[in-house]
Amino acid sequence: MAAAEGLPVEPQSLKKLSLKSLKRSRDLFAPAHSLLFAPDAESKRIRTGYKVRAEYGAVKDLPAEQGRGQGKGTLAAPSNALALTGTQDTNDSHREGTSNAIVPAPLMLPKAPESTIPGKNTTLSIAGSSDRFSTSALMERIPSRWPRPAWHAPWKNYRVISGHLGWVRSIAFDPGNEWFCTGSADRTIKIWDLASGTLKLTLTGHIEQIRGLAVSQRHTYLFSAGDDKQVKCWDLEQNKVIRSYHGHLSGVYCLALHPTIDILLTGGRDSVCRVWDIRTKAHVSALTGHDNTVCSVFARPTDPQVVTGSHDTTIKLWDLVAGRTMCTLTHHKKSVRAMAMHPKEKSFASASADNIKKFSLPKGEFLHNMLSQQKTIINAMAVNEDGVMATGGDNGSLWFWDWKSGHNFQQEQTIVQPGSLESEACIYALSYDVSGSRLVTCEADKTIKMWKEDLTATPETHPINFKPPKDIRRY
Repeated sequence: MAAAEGLPVEPQSLKKLSLKSLKRSRDLFAPAHSLLFAPDAESKRIRTGYKVRAEYGAVKDLPAEQGRGQGKGTLAAPSNALALTGTQDTNDSHREGTSNAIVPAPLMLPKAPESTIPGKNTTLSIAGSSDRFSTSALMERIPSRWPRPAWHAPWKNYRVISGHLGWVRSIAFDPGNEWFCTGSADRTIKIWDLASGTLKLTLTGHIEQIRGLAVSQRHTYLFSAGDDKQVKCWDLEQNKVIRSYHGHLSGVYCLALHPTIDILLTGGRDSVCRVWDIRTKAHVSALTGHDNTVCSVFARPTDPQVVTGSHDTTIKLWDLVAGRTMCTLTHHKKSVRAMAMHPKEKSFASASADNIKKFSLPKGEFLHNMLSQQKTIINAMAVNEDGVMATGGDNGSLWFWDWKSGHNFQQEQTIVQPGSLESEACIYALSYDVSGSRLVTCEADKTIKMWKEDLTATPETHPINFKPPKDIRRY
């Protein structure tokens, strides 16, 4: 009113206005704040009637004799009553209780139809009841389509070997399963006896750390590659270098032998996978296409004969004859530092800091992700014929997985040797022996650790704790 008559409005602070507003709100609502509404007789009657119809609609209107007999717990006189699943509004003449009365039987709930889609909350109207039931309560529970993991015994560390003077970066096994060799940042290759873990031989010749090793199945040759850009072929009968393969422009990070042809594959920081003829030392071809370091490679007898993983987050499947890319997989978001091919199935897994993914061969179709995330940089992975996959991380974590289902059934943490820093708990390379019963890890604390299955474990002492995933990711 004062504003309408042209009188000045008294200026008020924000605090005063808010307090006044709070007081007004309290005056409006506080007196009835703790009081409940008065019960409404009509709504109570409707609610009770609905509950009675929903629960007892099928048996509410029984004939006099049947109701009396059920109430007293006595058997009714024998009659020729015919039970029908009919509606409730049967005629009064049928409710008289004669010997030939047609009695509406208690309603049987129908089974869910076969074609019902799980998860759809459709409703189904049932005769004899005014209520509508949800089919989710009636349907049979459909089991998950995700494969259940097979039981695997847990793995345990049974031997620690020290002998290297630097980080142990690479490993390869003898095809006869008698010895294995490791390459290290101390620029040496050491050959160890698999059964006893004793040192058999030390090879020197590289001038930088050794990143890749491979032992030939058809010759007495050992191949090594390192940060010094050199790829060497060692004759293990003479224990000396007999060939060197020159061509890489930077450090060589990975190395693989073709299973059926005498060729060698190497990948490095120059973003190229190079193909070498073992005998003539000729540079057969350069598989170019990656934008960053090629850090993992494996070969197989049939196309795609070469598969490479790179720091540019892609995996490439190569046609070796044409020297061209057959397919590029862009599923990963981080560097693909490790890959492992299953020894029996036509599939392989690739590891990145974001996830571990499984692909089929030869087309490279995405199958599924592993069901857990290691949440670290994964440097190495291997899988044996029993379907146990092992992955080693930058933080010293060693995880074991069931190959078929992607279930992570064991998580181990390596312990650094005395005198090492905690930050040196890092696994750089790992591999199974030829039988798949021993696992060897190469670590940053300069040790080599050997693992085997715990033979005392049973499915009762170590049960599978598996929950199938609710949604299946398509990428």
